[in-house]
Amino acid sequence: MDAETAALLAQSLERAFRDPDVKEVEAALDEVGWREALDAEGAAVVPLLFARQGAANAASGALDDLLVSSLGLPAGPGTAFVLPEFGTFAPPGSVRSGGLAVRGLGGARTAAADRAVVLAEQPDGALSAVVVDAEKLDARPVGGVDPRLGLAAIEVRDVPAPGGAPITRAAWDAALAAGRLALAHELIGASRTMLRLAREHAVTRVQFGKPIGAFQAVRHRLAECLVAVEGAEAAATAAIGADGEVSPLLAGIAKAVAGRCARTVARHCQQVLAGVGFTEEHDFHRYFRRVLTLDGLLGDARTLTRSLGEDLLRERRLPAAPPL
Repeated sequence: MDAETAALLAQSLERAFRDPDVKEVEAALDEVGWREALDAEGAAVVPLLFARQGAANAASGALDDLLVSSLGLPAGPGTAFVLPEFGTFAPPGSVRSGGLAVRGLGGARTAAADRAVVLAEQPDGALSAVVVDAEKLDARPVGGVDPRLGLAAIEVRDVPAPGGAPITRAAWDAALAAGRLALAHELIGASRTMLRLAREHAVTRVQFGKPIGAFQAVRHRLAECLVAVEGAEAAATAAIGADGEVSPLLAGIAKAVAGRCARTVARHCQQVLAGVGFTEEHDFHRYFRRVLTLDGLLGDARTLTRSLGEDLLRERRLPAAPPL
């Protein structure tokens, strides 16, 4: 994708995320041709969409499309993907005696979907992607920290399991990598907006006759936020190789770094904004809620750091350093 095409797509995506309604966002993404762009360009379009979704505090079924297509299945507006439970990344389904048991999370699309793709583990340990009618899944809306994201807890037992499509462990690792890269960029987009909101407050809020941004303590906090965001951006950029493929290891690192970055930015920006950041009228609290939730999808920063460290110790091999 050339720079001009990427810029035009980015502008279209920004307009698509202006509406707070999920259905309207989904319709706008269809009009933009998000799935066609994903099929044609692969991972190159992931940063364009998810960074803007994070910056707008929007919700859509784009992550469903990405994970479904990464497994080689047809994605569409009526197809949802069942995510692993919060904070984990194990397959959410299991098949025993011909029945499917599911315990996972549905995204913003789940409520309106006709069908859902469940990655399930067979008795012999093999994986398969099972397509289930959405009405057979017991989906309960999740309130908690960020109800605007539209997550749903899915837990069901003994659903008749039709023969699913076989999925290799390598294919699941590749899908996880794509999803983690997307969430990393969404966290980065949200972090940049939190930093912007705090900076705007720092240059307009006056204390002792000068903007609070003139005080060293405030400037240090904002500087640390910028360093954290740029570091996460560099990690996410390094996860896509020159051939356009996403490295599972580097995508995991990018997701962990972006999760830690978002918490750092949220903490410092809350201190800069002080009491106004807690108010319903200010947008900051929505982004704070969103990053806490996004961090837990497909493995939170702490879990991923531990898992990646264990993998590195077991394999005795470090990833190649990205070019400077």
